[in-house]
Amino acid sequence: MSAETISKVIPERIPKPKWLRVKLPTGKKYTELRGLVDKYNLNTICTSGSCPNMGECWGEGTATFMILGNICTRSCGFCGVKTGRPETLDWDEPEKVARSIKIMNIKHAVLTSVDRDDLKDMGSIMWAETVKAVRRMNPDITLETLIPDFQGIEHHIDRIVDVAPEVVSHNIETVKRLTREVRIQAKYERSLGVLKYLKTQGQRRTKSGIMLGLGETREEVIETLHDLRANDVDVVTIGQYLQPSKKHLPVKQFILPEQFKEYETIGLDLGFRHVESSALVRSSYKAQKHIH
Repeated sequence: MSAETISKVIPERIPKPKWLRVKLPTGKKYTELRGLVDKYNLNTICTSGSCPNMGECWGEGTATFMILGNICTRSCGFCGVKTGRPETLDWDEPEKVARSIKIMNIKHAVLTSVDRDDLKDMGSIMWAETVKAVRRMNPDITLETLIPDFQGIEHHIDRIVDVAPEVVSHNIETVKRLTREVRIQAKYERSLGVLKYLKTQGQRRTKSGIMLGLGETREEVIETLHDLRANDVDVVTIGQYLQPSKKHLPVKQFILPEQFKEYETIGLDLGFRHVESSALVRSSYKAQKHIH
């Protein structure tokens, strides 16, 4: 399959293809949760990030929460989170997140965060305290932690392993060639090292995610899948990159549905336990499936 058949190079402001159009979320469970989020001013990534899968995930009792504030110390070219000098840590945050999960009656929660390279512990202590608080207040919960790389410092990563989330995820985001452009302060090999280290320390389930449409080739995507599997990653998500604003990296291609399907097949053949691969897939999509 040639590059021309798997993607469409797009001029500026071309309409999104039909497979990227989503219906507005509906359903009784979604309506109930939306009401609770608004009433109690709960901070979910689902709402603040306008995730296209919000209705589906909420209907299945899954939601994603971001900790450590909303200002990141890194300036990745793909990410819509603000960059700058973060605010002082809110040590009540673990309890606030735990209470939000209880109010929403969430069965499976995904926790994520900004990068906090300004902190001596990279935010890892707050991470561990949040997991503990969520479990105390929600004893039947299952958890996925979508962690930063903590600059690859092992004793920070150990704090995540010690609280034993059902899934620990760290996104590789893009292929090796594009990493410097897409993830300016991150390193491809360091991310692989984090994922490998988690497994060597006994983490049962690991996960990573890739965005497509930034100019990568089919061969590079397959190479990335091989690299992730070689580092014992269990689950991979593959989705379409969408430009958050004109200041961010442009979309180079809209990947065709059949190409996402091929990547899913390749991933499963490589031995991943789960592969979620389609244009609207995001890191936490169908996250509750990945704990088994």
